[in-house]
Amino acid sequence: MPYASGRVIHDADAHIMEVPGFLERHLEAKYRAVVTDAVLFPRREGFHSHLTDAHLGGASEAFDESQIMLAKNWDALGSFRKQDRTRSIDLLGFASQLMFTTALLNYSTVLESGRDHDLAYAVARAHTRHMVEFCAVDRRLLPTGYVPLLDFGRTATAAREAIELGAKALLIPSRCPDNHSPSHIGFDPLWAIAQEAGLPIVLHVGGGGKLLEDAYFNNGLPPVPDFHGGDDNFKSIDYMAIAYPPMKTMTALIVDRVLDRFPRLKFGVIEQGASWVPGWMRNMDSAHNAFYKNEERLQKMALKPSEYVQRQVRVTPYPHEDAGWIIANSGDGVCLFSSDYPHVEGGRHPIKRFEASMEKAGIGEAQKQRFYCDNFVDLMGAGLAPELRVAA
Repeated sequence: MPYASGRVIHDADAHIMEVPGFLERHLEAKYRAVVTDAVLFPRREGFHSHLTDAHLGGASEAFDESQIMLAKNWDALGSFRKQDRTRSIDLLGFASQLMFTTALLNYSTVLESGRDHDLAYAVARAHTRHMVEFCAVDRRLLPTGYVPLLDFGRTATAAREAIELGAKALLIPSRCPDNHSPSHIGFDPLWAIAQEAGLPIVLHVGGGGKLLEDAYFNNGLPPVPDFHGGDDNFKSIDYMAIAYPPMKTMTALIVDRVLDRFPRLKFGVIEQGASWVPGWMRNMDSAHNAFYKNEERLQKMALKPSEYVQRQVRVTPYPHEDAGWIIANSGDGVCLFSSDYPHVEGGRHPIKRFEASMEKAGIGEAQKQRFYCDNFVDLMGAGLAPELRVAA
C-alpha cells in the first residue's frame, strides 16, 4: 500500500538531489568554467555532501519499499536518478509533486546579489532545462522554472522561456533585489505572463539569501550542529528568520497592489513554515488601518491585506508546526500539504503529524480536503493537468 492512501494528496514540495555534473549539459558552454561542481557542491560534510561510488552505482531494484519515507537525501529512491522517480511516486502515493532543485537554491540567490546578470539568467535557463528534463519521466512531476529579478525586460523574457520549456510554476527569489522592490511596476509583465498562462509564482526556502548576520553565531559557546549532524544548514536561531524574506516580499507585493492588479495570479510560499502567517495577516491589516489616511495605494485596495492572502497566497506548514492552529487562524484556503521528499526536514511521517495537529484543533473533513488537495489545485491552475486533479 502506498504511503499516502485513502484520499487524494498533492505534494507541494519535493526535490531532486543533484549529483556532480548535473548542470553541465544544460548550461551554455561559455559559463561552464565558472559554474563548476566545486561551486555547486562546496562542502563535503552535511547536506551538500559529495556522493560516493556506492550511491552512484547502487541498484534501485534492490530498494526496500518499506523505506520509502525513511531513506533520505541521496539514499532515497528516485532522489537523483530520474528513471527511479516513477517508482518512488507510486510508493509515496501522491497525485502530483511540485518539484524543486536542491543544489541551485542557494547558488541562485548568490547570483542575484552579483553583478554578472548574463551569468544569472544563463543559470536560470539551465535550471529550468534541468528541472523539465528530470520531470519529463512522469506527468505527476511538476517542474519549477527559475526567474531572476535583476532586470525588468530580461525577467519577462526568462518567464516566457521557462513556460515554453514546460515549467509548471515560476520560482522567484524571496530576497529583495539590490536596486528595486520585487513589487516594482517594471515587473508587471512578469505577473501578466504568469496570470495569462494560469501558472503560479512560488518562493522557496533558500531564495531569501543570508538569514542572519554571522555575528549571531559568535556567542562564545561551542558550535551547535544542525539536524543533519553537520554545520551548514539551519539551526534554531536562523530557523526563526526563515519567514522574514517571504514576509517582506509578499507584503510589498500586496501593499503595492500587485495582487490587486492581477487578481487571478496565485503565489506559493514553499518550505518556509506557516506559524508566522496568522500574525502577519493581522499585522498587515493593522498597518492598513494605521496608514490608510495618508497612503493612496492603501485607499485603492479593493480588499484588506489579509483577504488577498486568503484569495491568492498558499503556504506550506512544516510537519512539526501546529498546522491545525494555523488553518484555524489563517483560513481554510491558505495551507498546503508538503512532504519535502526526500529531504530530512520533511520527517518520516508528515501525514501522521499533520493529522494529529488538525484533530487537536477540530479541523473537519472539508478543511482537510482543502489542505491535502483543493488548495494545491487552486494554486497550480493550468500547471496541473485536469486528469491529475482528482486522481486517486
